[in-house]
Amino acid sequence: MVQQEALAAVLSDFARTLATDFPIQGILDHLVERIVDVLPITAAGVTLIRPDENPQYIAASNADALRFEQMQTEFDEGPCLDAYRTGEAVAVPDLATDRRFGLFGPPAVAAGLAAVFTFPLRSAGGRLGALDLYRDAPGELAAEDLEAAQTLADVAAAYLLNAQARDEASSASDRFRHIALHDPLTGLPNRLLLQQRLEHLALRGSRTHAMAAILFADLDGFKRVNDTHGHQVGDQLLLAVAQRLTHLIRPGDTLCRYAGDEFVFLCEDVQTQADAEQLATRIDAAFSHPFQLDEFLELTVTASIGMAFAGPGEDITDQLLVEADTAMYQAKRRGGAAHQLIDLREASAAAIRRDMEIDLRAAMERGQLALAYQPIVRTADCLVTGVEALLRWCHPERGQVDADTAIRLAEGSGQISKIGSWVLMQACRDHATWSCRGGRPDLAVNVSPRQLMEPAFLSTVTNVVTRAKMNPASLILEITENVLIDDLARATTVLDDLRTLGIRIALDDFGTGYSSLSYLRQLPIDIVKIDQSFVADIGRTPSGSAMISAVTDLAHLVGLTVVAEGVETQQQRDIVLAAGCELAQGYFYAHPQPASTIALQHDRYFTTPLRLTDTATTTAGS
Repeated sequence: MVQQEALAAVLSDFARTLATDFPIQGILDHLVERIVDVLPITAAGVTLIRPDENPQYIAASNADALRFEQMQTEFDEGPCLDAYRTGEAVAVPDLATDRRFGLFGPPAVAAGLAAVFTFPLRSAGGRLGALDLYRDAPGELAAEDLEAAQTLADVAAAYLLNAQARDEASSASDRFRHIALHDPLTGLPNRLLLQQRLEHLALRGSRTHAMAAILFADLDGFKRVNDTHGHQVGDQLLLAVAQRLTHLIRPGDTLCRYAGDEFVFLCEDVQTQADAEQLATRIDAAFSHPFQLDEFLELTVTASIGMAFAGPGEDITDQLLVEADTAMYQAKRRGGAAHQLIDLREASAAAIRRDMEIDLRAAMERGQLALAYQPIVRTADCLVTGVEALLRWCHPERGQVDADTAIRLAEGSGQISKIGSWVLMQACRDHATWSCRGGRPDLAVNVSPRQLMEPAFLSTVTNVVTRAKMNPASLILEITENVLIDDLARATTVLDDLRTLGIRIALDDFGTGYSSLSYLRQLPIDIVKIDQSFVADIGRTPSGSAMISAVTDLAHLVGLTVVAEGVETQQQRDIVLAAGCELAQGYFYAHPQPASTIALQHDRYFTTPLRLTDTATTTAGS
């Protein structure tokens, strides 16, 4: 009874202590300290082992125990290794007379070890290592002591598995964050990390009146390289350019691969405009000699460079990037292979933005806004289960304006609530038309961060769904991780209220934002949409397929449905299907279609699986 009470006390203490984020080494140290308190032994040790690897962790209650643990590792022999390999406890009540361990036994006896009892750390998938109990006098351990020791070993194994899973999840989170903020080809910061550093610089500049410059470099004639030599050589050239440009930046500055063949320098704490000119001259010089891509291929390429400068006391904003981009196009129009400071007389980016905001304000009344719908397909049988509504703006002078630009303009000019409400209402009306014809497709609608956080958003959604006589279970609202950064508590409350209505929530562009893994556990979401950049890496980088599988497995662990975005090839389709993604969308299956086209092809979209041979043919080269 005394033994049982002591064991229960140790297990209770173990549970309380290890309920926190104890590291693996701390768990082992705690185990050997407590086990000596409750069993008739002089020391205890534990070793974690992986197949074909040296021991990862070793813990010991005193110096002698540590010595005995290390001796077994050095000799590759001993009760510890036998228990690990067989999964059975090993008892050596008198080491001096035992002949099983010819290498370990004699030096251990000489060092004062008389008896050793070893217990495997067992798990469902095998063994993690072994727990050693040491005595300085020979003799058996009582049956209840042996039972208690194995119980402690099993409990420790369970905590160790938990700690290992936590460590692996943390490592995966760090990897995902790095991937989300860096270009997979060059390893340079991407546009998201550039945006973060620009915002940080803006905050610092408001306090210190620091000056800054942005240089926007675009390769001249890069498309010809791809067309002539293929995309693999194009990628090699981009990598070589990135490596050469990296040597030009000062400590504290940022070089970003912005997109395609575009590179951006963010220069902090410049003293004068001449500092930016000096860097631009060095960039010009970097392109003055050829790039040696391999033993037989040498390419010469130039770059057009646009510069924008924020002087003392001037605000450092996104406008600086827009102006540098504009200056780069000015340099291209003047022949390229040179650098150009923004010429505000030629083109005022701010004025252009203001004009477009005014045009957007009237676009809805003039019938310039429309919706297109991209089918979402069940990967197992290619049956369309729903559609995603996509905003389209046909500007009378500029033509089609991409949705991201339209949304940014709407948010910046305070029009997002009005336009977002129109998108939701129009999409629900179109959905009602399809549903009346017998189909019950899901409808996915994107919600901007600012729109979601509007006080009236919940009532707007409720009114729209009611007026459209739509089943809320058919509506999926897609959000991005950016909505969660400023006010996670408020966002969570809104999402909870939406789900109470029966509406499902999808986390869009997963993997491109912040701390994605933690949000999977915290947020009231139902669906994860893997960003198309991960899908695009399939076949291009060794980690492409592995990342799809990892994201899918993580989502499934917390009970979420997975949608793969941007599927464009048969190979990508096969990989996302094999990874377990339930749903997919992309040009491989179908391009976005107007509501009228989907209505005309209602049976094809919602009652029969897509014919992939047809879609693969029509989307080739898209």
